[in-house]
Amino acid sequence: MMLASTLENLGIGDAAVVALLGYAVVFFGLILLMVVVMIMGKIFIARDKKIAAASANAATAAPVAAPVAAAEPQEAPGSAGSLKLYDVEPKIAAMLMAIVANKMGKPLNELRFISIKEVK
Repeated sequence: MMLASTLENLGIGDAAVVALLGYAVVFFGLILLMVVVMIMGKIFIARDKKIAAASANAATAAPVAAPVAAAEPQEAPGSAGSLKLYDVEPKIAAMLMAIVANKMGKPLNELRFISIKEVK
């Protein structure tokens, strides 16, 4: 079966062959892409295992340091630092901070309160 040199006046047989060849090329490309993605996945998984094994070996081989006696307390994630209260109970300070955040229309974690002092 010979294909016509131009794609004008194709018969049903020639059109079927052209369509099948087009489908074959597309599916071959998709299969090739799938193989490349699978190979890259295996490479990255092997690399992650290698890094995890190296870090585990480094953690077991590293000498254990003595704990620091007077370590400063860690701040909570998302906090803006410490707050100094002068003649104000913590419950009242929390309510004041919530009211200020509400009136400003901002989340509380975007505001920084340095100190709260009761005015007498």
